[in-house]
Amino acid sequence: MKRAQLSSKPGKVRKRFFTAELHNKNSRQPRAALSSDLKSKYGRNSVRVRVGDSVRLVRGEYSGIEGKVQKVFASDGLVTIEGITREKIAGGNSPVHLHTSNLVVTNLNLDDKLRRERLEQSK
Repeated sequence: MKRAQLSSKPGKVRKRFFTAELHNKNSRQPRAALSSDLKSKYGRNSVRVRVGDSVRLVRGEYSGIEGKVQKVFASDGLVTIEGITREKIAGGNSPVHLHTSNLVVTNLNLDDKLRRERLEQSK
């Protein structure tokens, strides 16, 4: 069995990320850090981002803004958030795609019974 070689070169790491198979990308990427109170409550550092989660941006042009997740692009590790749009040159607005590493989850959407049970198990 072949073992994957890890590289210390950033370019190779980025290339591996962008050319990875979808079944590898989807399972790892759309994760974001939990806020400090949620970390202590659930005993974990990060969680997979879902539609309906409330998040706060901590880096970038829109840092400090809070909102709910509208859409998750699992293969790219990107999300769109309510209220964060960019004006187009031709007029109109388009949602801004933000990477999940720039987010902190402040409130979880616990409508899904399975998600609630898994978070309770990790306590």
